Amino acid sequence: MISMSRNTGGLQVSWQFQSSFSPLYLTRDLFTGNQVTPFTLTSGNESIYAWHVLPLTSVLKHEDRLQAAPVGYSDNIVATESFKILRDDPNAQLVISFHGNAGHIAQGLRTDHFHTLTDTSSFHVLSIDYRGFGKSTGIPSEAGLIQDGIATVDWAMNVAGVPPNRIVVMGHSLGTAVTSGVVEQFTIRGIEFAGVLLVAGFSSAPTLLSSYSGAGFIPVLSPLRPIPPLLRLFQSFIVDKWDSSSRLAEIVRSTRTRLRLTLIHAKNDLEIPCYESDALFKSAASATINQVLDDEAWLSWKKQKSTRFDDGIFISIVTAGPDIIIRQDLVPYGGHNGILLSSAVALAVMRAFSSDSNTLI
Repeated sequence: MISMSRNTGGLQVSWQFQSSFSPLYLTRDLFTGNQVTPFTLTSGNESIYAWHVLPLTSVLKHEDRLQAAPVGYSDNIVATESFKILRDDPNAQLVISFHGNAGHIAQGLRTDHFHTLTDTSSFHVLSIDYRGFGKSTGIPSEAGLIQDGIATVDWAMNVAGVPPNRIVVMGHSLGTAVTSGVVEQFTIRGIEFAGVLLVAGFSSAPTLLSSYSGAGFIPVLSPLRPIPPLLRLFQSFIVDKWDSSSRLAEIVRSTRTRLRLTLIHAKNDLEIPCYESDALFKSAASATINQVLDDEAWLSWKKQKSTRFDDGIFISIVTAGPDIIIRQDLVPYGGHNGILLSSAVALAVMRAFSSDSNTLI
């Protein structure tokens, strides 16, 4: 849910959901015993509610240990069996998943999304509620949510001991903006992940709000599009810019060795149009050639890098040497949320963890 409120600096775009609903029952009803361990991590002065989801392959292998352990929220995550299974596995692969802009960690299709990643693979999943969401403390802001994302990755690397080459960072909707901000900070520091995955992303908040429709039919700023000066005026008052286009370009320019960046979007997404993914792809791909092409030149260049399939899937791939690969998958169906459950997402994670670059192209 996107809401807009006035503060002293302009219009604050906020994503916030408060509810007395507890997601804990879902860990009992939708997952096997101790497959999910809820806990909190610290981000600045805030307590961030998190889930660690074990793959079923690990549950099966360590079933006796897990069944004998306490079930539910842990106030000492490092003492739990699930944490030890992650930490002690030298080959463990972790997907850090940043969710969208409404609800909490167990809202909607998010638990199904975790299942698609953990039920038939060896992938662990780590997901959080940002500050001000669900059971986490604080008030949402762009800087704050990015800080929460950085704290989550730091926890994975420094507490759980999972190196970045065994981590895929992914986001959905608002989570794509969080992912872009987080990965940019680590890439600048020379830290490169196994993969970066953006699902139903958007280029920036001002651009998005000019076309965004809440619930697919409630316009935000789109009625102002026929009046560009007025639209630009309102856009200028938006405090949190969430400029993912610029951040992706910086990620590409700052990458020293390896980048596996995948953008996935459904053509029938009614909330965030798929051309927002086109804008992200253009920004990232253009950074590989250090040149901003005009629309006609860009379309011609992209056409050479693209393949359209009979089932309506459209794939574009740009490479810069053997280890920088940028891929865009446009799929015909899935909408804004159902796309999380598509095979395209699971395959993108598998490709990122693959050591064979040929599986990506």
